[in-house]
Amino acid sequence: MAEKQPPGGRWLYVILGTIIMLCLGSVYSWSVFVKPLTDYFTAMGQTVSANDVLLPFSIFLATFSVAMVFTGKYIEKFGPRKVAMAGGVICGLGWLLASTASSVQMLIPTYGIIGGLGVGIAYGCPVAVSARWFPDKRGLAVGLTVLGFGFSAFITANIATYLIGAYGVMNTFRFFGLAFIVLIVLMALPLTFPPAGYKPAGWSPPAPKAGTHVTVDFRREQMLKSMTFYGLWLCYFIGCTAGLMAIGISKPVGQEVIMIESALASALVGFFAVFNGGGRPIFGTLTDKLTPRNAAVVSFVLIALASVIMWQMAAPGATTLYIVAFAILWMCLGGWLAIAPTATASFFGTADYPRNYGMVFLAYGAGAIVGPQLAGAIKTASGSYMGVFPYVAGLAVIGIVIAFIMLKPPKPPV
Repeated sequence: MAEKQPPGGRWLYVILGTIIMLCLGSVYSWSVFVKPLTDYFTAMGQTVSANDVLLPFSIFLATFSVAMVFTGKYIEKFGPRKVAMAGGVICGLGWLLASTASSVQMLIPTYGIIGGLGVGIAYGCPVAVSARWFPDKRGLAVGLTVLGFGFSAFITANIATYLIGAYGVMNTFRFFGLAFIVLIVLMALPLTFPPAGYKPAGWSPPAPKAGTHVTVDFRREQMLKSMTFYGLWLCYFIGCTAGLMAIGISKPVGQEVIMIESALASALVGFFAVFNGGGRPIFGTLTDKLTPRNAAVVSFVLIALASVIMWQMAAPGATTLYIVAFAILWMCLGGWLAIAPTATASFFGTADYPRNYGMVFLAYGAGAIVGPQLAGAIKTASGSYMGVFPYVAGLAVIGIVIAFIMLKPPKPPV
């Protein structure tokens, strides 16, 4: 049934969701904290390795993805407003508690587990709201909403850099924690789902065609019996693993292979974050227009192309090639954060969307752990970061095959 637009228009929910995601996505700014934290704890007489200071980041991402699985049903039960507010408070509390850490290990339960739990609770709320208010432009709306998460590093990394220099690393944790509690709670206040049967005025659902929307809604238990789910999960996992393998080595490749200065390498990471954010509405729209399978194939082809370019052509001074290749890789990783949630709604409907996407999102958590660890292992074994790129290209080819075979509309549940 057609309904009146909400106060402020339904695009208001996209704007609010994007701001919430900007706060939640601050995890991508962790690299800015690595050296200050290392220096801080070293000055206290502690020995801090690179793996030690990166572990809270990995734990954060893993906790974030697992929490998504268990919070979906509560979004349905209590509504997106209450759940997003609870997640924002817990996320901010994690940052606040991290500011009291007396060792790098204490950042694991504070920042890593509590902070990651808060993000996992809140993340699904604005995504589900956008998916339901925009049945006509679902990919674009979801893509713009999650754009904030990918774009966050461009903003929060620069703010963190300034605050760390002016007030110290632990005070920066405090400032961020307080800011996130206030901003997320305020932005979550208007969040609500549309009434059952909602459709925008003047819009009617198009007749289903191959590769697009289903006409029935799947419960999570029904979705898990579908081969389409496993195809989507595997494609999402490969897209995230390949993207995070490359993204995690962006700065060292720029410095050690292309031989650019450290300051420029750091600035380019912020530049690449723009593509990570921009890839979300781009691939969200492609998912709407081309079907999820074709959007996935486009992503994998671009990942393979960028990886082969780096593998075969990267050399000292090849700055332009490096910038183009890594902009593509960052954009495609961001793209998967729009393809996957849009495809979940397209294939399995929106009635049980938060729980369904929570299961799909586990692929991101798995990729967040496997990707960086695999890149590190390849670097150790081969002695060069360049050894990562043929593996990324190979993963992309596997992704293309899986997409063609498994990423198609599921049979209605029985």
